[in-house]
Amino acid sequence: MQITPKWMRGLAVQIAGHGVISRVGTAGLRMLAFKSGLTGLLSGALRVPRRQVVHDRGQVLTDLATMIADGGTAIGHIRTLRDRAELFGPVASAPTAWRALQELTARRLDKVAVARAKARRRIWELIAARHGGIPASRTCYGDLGEWMVIRLDATIQVCHSDKESAAGTFKGTYGMFPLTAWLDNTGECLAVKLRPGNAGANTICDHIDVLAAAIAQIPPAYRRRVLVTVDGAGATIELLEFITTLNTRSRQVHYSVGFDLDERAKTAIAALPEDGWVCVLDDEGHARPAEQAGTAELTGLLRHSAGGDRLKNWPAGMRVLVRREKPGSGAKLSDFEKARGWRYQVIATNTSAEVLPVQRGESRHRVHARVEDFIRCGKDTGLARLPSWSFALNQAWCIAAAIGCDLLAWFRLLCCDGEMAAAEPGTLRYALLHTSARLVRGQRRRTIKIPRTWPWAGQLHRAIGAVLTMPAPT
Repeated sequence: MQITPKWMRGLAVQIAGHGVISRVGTAGLRMLAFKSGLTGLLSGALRVPRRQVVHDRGQVLTDLATMIADGGTAIGHIRTLRDRAELFGPVASAPTAWRALQELTARRLDKVAVARAKARRRIWELIAARHGGIPASRTCYGDLGEWMVIRLDATIQVCHSDKESAAGTFKGTYGMFPLTAWLDNTGECLAVKLRPGNAGANTICDHIDVLAAAIAQIPPAYRRRVLVTVDGAGATIELLEFITTLNTRSRQVHYSVGFDLDERAKTAIAALPEDGWVCVLDDEGHARPAEQAGTAELTGLLRHSAGGDRLKNWPAGMRVLVRREKPGSGAKLSDFEKARGWRYQVIATNTSAEVLPVQRGESRHRVHARVEDFIRCGKDTGLARLPSWSFALNQAWCIAAAIGCDLLAWFRLLCCDGEMAAAEPGTLRYALLHTSARLVRGQRRRTIKIPRTWPWAGQLHRAIGAVLTMPAPT
């Protein structure tokens, strides 16, 4: 006979509690959307003259973004807010939320983008006031200072049911292939463009559209130094030429992109003397042993070798760097790499050698891998699943998810400290957003009473208090 565990003894259940609510931390996200001015700006952008609606469309879009940041994966999950009316007040129903997304035409999405940029300008003022400036992008040799780093990358959204424009992907799956842009400094999702599953990884018009939209999201005062990073699949002559044209007397736009290991690169690598290689920096900025990895510059061999300028069609200021590393077991290598016993990665950048030595150029591009973390967190915040058959509605959902990613980033930067300031969405939800508490009424006030036994009670108290004390938008 099994003995009843101690924690189960004497346990009973009743329907008798009152004033207890869950997801009190999510209320902080919703308040943050209001304090940033985002809710009001979206309301103005989506208001239709002489049309009366019960639920303001800007508030509905904000609530959808809040619900997605809270962990919702379907439009119907808006009831996680609607069912807590004592805390959130009136919230639109799922059918109303569906209609609100259906109403987001391409023209209205442009207005939403303008509203997001205006709200971001105010939020960045608050971030700079709290941190002394916008956080700098980090590398193994230090941070990049005032440079705003935009990371572009596409990702596969697997569809388990038929959807408009869904198609087979290059990985053999079925779904969509959206292109995203993330700001490395803050973790914000600046832009996302939904594309069919068979869209090209290097479709130039898509990259230009997304990059232009991403730069427009950065407040003008912070656009003087912009770095754009892309992997090899997205790097094209046209994209680098477009980035080059963005440079003006008052603005520098640099790029760091993957480059093909083609015949001209292989020829240059083969001609490179052994003393042309220098040590690669590890994650802590220390030199790795030369027998493990190395990096070198190929620009001279490609531009001025006996074969003439092999990069004459590419922008004039472009440098080409290469990294080599001993391959691990199971690595897929070309015949050239197998013959030489190294795995190679080629990089192109327009940052001059005087400003960026070859070691730092390789290290700066290596942290482009952080975009995978941003995408993983984005898929944990609404980008993994699409709610409708309609392509237009799914694009609107992606924008709501991008706003949800922004809310989480703003919440970490403005309201959190310690481990929560760097926490991923799942940790934030467990520790802060989904916390249950008592909602007490008295003296014409409502007070959230967080249990003292909750390990993150102090963090949640400070986070909600930080939002409440923010000045209201004017």
